[in-house]
Amino acid sequence: MYMSPGKKPAILLIEADLSLRRLISLGLQNRGMHVIEASSPASLPTSDLQSLDLLVIDIDTSPRKHQSLPETLQQHPQFSTLPAIVLAWDNVSPKPPASSSVVTATPAQVLSLPKPFDARRLYQAVEQLLQVRAESIAAEEARAEALLLATYNTTHTAPSPWPVVTAAGLLLIVTGLLLQFAVAIIGFLIVLVSLLLWTLGAKSPAEHRETRTAPLGA
Repeated sequence: MYMSPGKKPAILLIEADLSLRRLISLGLQNRGMHVIEASSPASLPTSDLQSLDLLVIDIDTSPRKHQSLPETLQQHPQFSTLPAIVLAWDNVSPKPPASSSVVTATPAQVLSLPKPFDARRLYQAVEQLLQVRAESIAAEEARAEALLLATYNTTHTAPSPWPVVTAAGLLLIVTGLLLQFAVAIIGFLIVLVSLLLWTLGAKSPAEHRETRTAPLGA
């Protein structure tokens, strides 16, 4: 499908002949498209023009007299970027080869179908331009997303490792101080126990000698 799911392509159809306008409109609607009808550029509706995807314009007289009609429509702010199909008795662009089933878009994305035209070729040309427009929109969105991602990567650089290194250094310092404190406490306990044992060891022989000499004095 050439459009996103849930959205019908919106086509502005400008056709002076009521019967032909209704015939073209019904054919496009049967293909799942939303058609906005107008009999002339002067009778364009004031609403529903913001979401247009394609213009279909029927030029009843010679394009030599009305050759500025497609250009005038495309100069409109709402139509300047829209592809268009021009129906005219005299082709407004080089006529495609007879073997070609679909006319080729010009650089300005304007397809020309000579009148009388085959309705199947019109519908095929409509689908072709809608496909080109959908691909163009998708490419533009992809470029915008890539630009946004590049901007994000530029403004959000990788975090600096130095805070982590600093924290690790402080942890080593604290650990070293605690180890030294623990070693000092162990040494102090060893000295205390040694002095205590030394004192008790020196006192015991003296008491033993006093015990042995006491009866002789009596």
